[in-house]
Amino acid sequence: MATPLYPPWSNAVYRTAIGLLVLGAASLVIVPMLYVRTTYNTNQFVPWDQPVEFDHRHHVRDDGIECMYCHSSAERSPSAGVPPTSLCMGCHTQVWNRSPLLEVVRRSYFSGRPINWRRVHDLPDFVYFNHSVHVARGIDCYNCHGDVGRMPRVVQVQPLTMGWCLDCHRRSQGSTPPQPPHLDAPVDMWAASAKMFFKTVARNRDVTSLTTCTACHR
Repeated sequence: MATPLYPPWSNAVYRTAIGLLVLGAASLVIVPMLYVRTTYNTNQFVPWDQPVEFDHRHHVRDDGIECMYCHSSAERSPSAGVPPTSLCMGCHTQVWNRSPLLEVVRRSYFSGRPINWRRVHDLPDFVYFNHSVHVARGIDCYNCHGDVGRMPRVVQVQPLTMGWCLDCHRRSQGSTPPQPPHLDAPVDMWAASAKMFFKTVARNRDVTSLTTCTACHR
């Protein structure tokens, strides 16, 4: 009887190798599709370091300061802006005026140099977004920014992707003037990723002034 060219166990090795090649080829497509739907791509719930440990819980929840008091330009300009140091010192010349936590604020006020805050909600430069238009339509800050009054450090809670914006615009259609929906904000990274994978897509797919390309890309 002739000796077999390959040992019997080689069949299992070849099958395993072929299976791994197929999985490797499929992963070139599947892995990027999974990645873009995770918070690692959207930057949701990333706790960025800031030059000043500003606690929104104390200012919003405890002191009852409204969003528009500090971000007043959101009602009249494309950018919500960051409050000038002079606004901060309007209170902190009397309150905590010697606290070491506010040394950066005092130094900025007396030197005239703005604080270099880290932008949390940062859209690409090719996206046109106007805060004043959205505020005038009655869109609550919570829709995009979540419950900031419960955040010790502000994080991005919504994905801010093109699909997310388009879906909100589609849900706003059907009435005159368009009525924006109330959006639920995820509570953590796992909930944010799950919402990206199992999101409810708006049924209205018509191209209108809200969903045409030039609405956001000008």
